[in-house]
Amino acid sequence: MKYLIVIITFFISACNAQTISLESAAQCLNNPNCADYNYAKDINNSLHQYIGVWKGNHNGKSYEIKLNKILYEDLGQKTDILVGRLQLKDSNGNTLYTSFNVTDDTKTNFIGLNFQADLKAYRMYFVGNSQCGEYGTVYLRIKQETPNQMSLFMLADQEIIKEGLCPSNFSPTIPYKTTIFLTRQ
Repeated sequence: MKYLIVIITFFISACNAQTISLESAAQCLNNPNCADYNYAKDINNSLHQYIGVWKGNHNGKSYEIKLNKILYEDLGQKTDILVGRLQLKDSNGNTLYTSFNVTDDTKTNFIGLNFQADLKAYRMYFVGNSQCGEYGTVYLRIKQETPNQMSLFMLADQEIIKEGLCPSNFSPTIPYKTTIFLTRQ
């Protein structure tokens, strides 16, 4: 009986050892000696500050972003991440882009990666018009002193527009290397 209790205790502690915080997982980005884990969990509730509806304006366009937290699982690896839905309208209220109607969280084309290593921003990956090479990392940042204000900044994976596939008047959904300020609704 003691042997069985020892095995069960070892198994439970081994399972717990495989769960790490999102902050620890972010540190693993720059650390090749990071321990193996199977679940990067939002133990410290760090994603909560991002969840909700955010709105802002930039260059005559209105941005509305809805963020929620999901458990993402791939190849046995689980991670708590943010998933975003984005709507962009011009100054006349015409919808230029929307993913609000996408029901599958994994198909919104705006999916969380994790915090950057210094933990100052949460990184997401956005795919807009893929024919125009519109994809890259979006950085979301909320400062402690202004919890209802969030900045959004996108770095494109490439800045070369594929000739012939992209309209000459193409404008990225999220402007590259430009900070957009959003307010919690």
